[in-house]
Amino acid sequence: MKLLGLLCWAVLAAGRGVISTNSIPETPLVGTESAQISALPELPRIFLDTTYIQPPGRVLNVSEGENLQTAINEAKPGDVIALQPGAKFIGNFTLTVKPSNGSNSPQDWIVIRSAVPDSCLPAPGTRITPEFERLLPKIISPDGGAAIGTDEGAHHYRLIGLEIGIVPEQDYNVGLVRLGNGSSLQNLLDVVPHDLIIDRCYIHGNNLVGVARGVALNSARTSIIDSYISEIHGLGFDTQAICGWNGPGPFKIVNNYLEASGENLMFGGSDPSIPNLVPADIEVRGNYFHKPMRWKVGSPEYEGSHWTVKNLLELKLVERILIEGNILDNNWADAQTGFALVFKSVNQDGTAPWSVTSDVTFINNIVRNSYAGINLLGRDESQPGQLMKRLLIRNNLFEAIDGTRFGGPPGIFLQISNVPDVIVDHNTVLHTGHVISTYGERSPGFVYTNNLSAHNEYGVKGDGHGTGNDTLQAYFPDVVFSNNVLAGGASNAYPDHNYFPPSLNDVKFISETDQIYRLATISPYVNAGEDGKDLGCDFDTLGRSVSKLLNGGLRTRNSIFPNTFCGRIPSPQTTARLGSR
Repeated sequence: MKLLGLLCWAVLAAGRGVISTNSIPETPLVGTESAQISALPELPRIFLDTTYIQPPGRVLNVSEGENLQTAINEAKPGDVIALQPGAKFIGNFTLTVKPSNGSNSPQDWIVIRSAVPDSCLPAPGTRITPEFERLLPKIISPDGGAAIGTDEGAHHYRLIGLEIGIVPEQDYNVGLVRLGNGSSLQNLLDVVPHDLIIDRCYIHGNNLVGVARGVALNSARTSIIDSYISEIHGLGFDTQAICGWNGPGPFKIVNNYLEASGENLMFGGSDPSIPNLVPADIEVRGNYFHKPMRWKVGSPEYEGSHWTVKNLLELKLVERILIEGNILDNNWADAQTGFALVFKSVNQDGTAPWSVTSDVTFINNIVRNSYAGINLLGRDESQPGQLMKRLLIRNNLFEAIDGTRFGGPPGIFLQISNVPDVIVDHNTVLHTGHVISTYGERSPGFVYTNNLSAHNEYGVKGDGHGTGNDTLQAYFPDVVFSNNVLAGGASNAYPDHNYFPPSLNDVKFISETDQIYRLATISPYVNAGEDGKDLGCDFDTLGRSVSKLLNGGLRTRNSIFPNTFCGRIPSPQTTARLGSR
């Protein structure tokens, strides 16, 4: 029933002509020579097309003091609601249901946007920043409710160039933007809002207010692009820049700044009310996940507010997700044990036994400045759902996975228990603890190839077993473990066809001091992979995937407003390098 229902939903969506089925990502997902193709995760079946075409209808101008909700109610498909730049619109506004001919043409959409000329906003594909604040109309919640929410079945709305926040005197907000309903009120696919786009919007709390969520993503065919979500934090409760659990997808989350103290992005965390629903077909590309060090107790930058910190990305309930070309930065032990990434299957409240995480593709990302790296748990026995399976972790740079810096000791790269069909291939890892830590149930179908890291004290170590082969044989049936560099390890403790230079200095990076971890031409590990590539990360491929972030996406400022009408803002600073040889 689950499969039939979701397939019908996908067919209906495709029939509306709203979906681009670009099923081939920039990086081909070819398995390692040793990996079974059946173990590779399935990519998203649907990729959303967010190309902007100006709607052909009326332009409804709304100035400060006028009723924005009235304009929304009166707008027809094809209209643009143009809001006065800098004006405040205080209220809990609702996107209402409109008729549609189902063609997904420009005349189906209602656009709510800043009235400034297009040339004053960042071009499509360029992220908004807080420096554009004075050009953005301000949609402000006066209370704990959403500033913008949706009616049942609302559809075909695009928000462009809006600032969305909360009045400063309010001390708690459940979520600034609510797309769909996460409660039992939304228990059928027929009532799920769909065809929604948040485009170049600045969504934020402030440094004192507790905000549970920037965007609650419980809708269908929804995109969040080129936006900036910040100051999402709380003490003693969970918070996310974006979180979804009761919407089927597909989702596109591309080129955003995501800042939250709990999880910057999470799927799951509550049980879906729609029977057999699992959010699926999700594209997460080119985002900067960040927790400011001013939130960390004891940091020189600490500002005095202790917010509850968990991780940068958590998956509990998701299928077919592609996570590519992101930078995930700063995480420490607080309310959790400090892993940057947590992937597991969780039946959170005990009412959704179908809950599963599966088909996760994590490629061409940079994860850095974290107490620990990745934590994989196939099934949480205290909240048992289905068994997590099929994960690919490939061509990523893990830098400064440093337990010592954040209070030590872990610095673990990968912790895993009871997860079948995991492929870890061509990663470069700079860390201080275990390479792999394992416990509990075994993980069959595990492939670990072409990776480059230090061994550190224990290397590959499982509970109750010795380093290396003893752990591999006990915890990983039919393991493939080859062509890896484990600098400082002992070759007799591991399978043949791995490499054990005395230290990472002997690997011959171009410049570890300058944080350029590409192998120099004199490195013995150039072209030493099973596929003829360098061991560790392919920095050409990684560089292409994160190039927008490294060349401007990490900047907190844009270089210049494009014309004198809009004014000027300060110049950017470059923040990272990959190097070339």
